[in-house]
Amino acid sequence: MKESLMDILCCPLDKAELDLEVIREDDEEVLEGRLVCTECGEEYPIEDGIPNLLPPDMRDEAAA
Repeated sequence: MKESLMDILCCPLDKAELDLEVIREDDEEVLEGRLVCTECGEEYPIEDGIPNLLPPDMRDEAAA
C-alpha cells in the first residue's frame, strides 16, 4: 500500500481519519502494518501491501 492512499482512506464504520502504523515497508510501499481509526479505535490490518478495510464482523466471516 502506498502511503499516499492515506489522503483518501477513512474508517468504514464512522468515516473518521485513520492512523498508519508501519511494521514492514519496502521503498514507498507499506507491506505490513495496520490502520487505526482515530475515533472508534478499530484496527484494520495491512498484509502483503493490501489494507483490509472490511468491518470486523465481515472480516471474521470472510476468514471462515
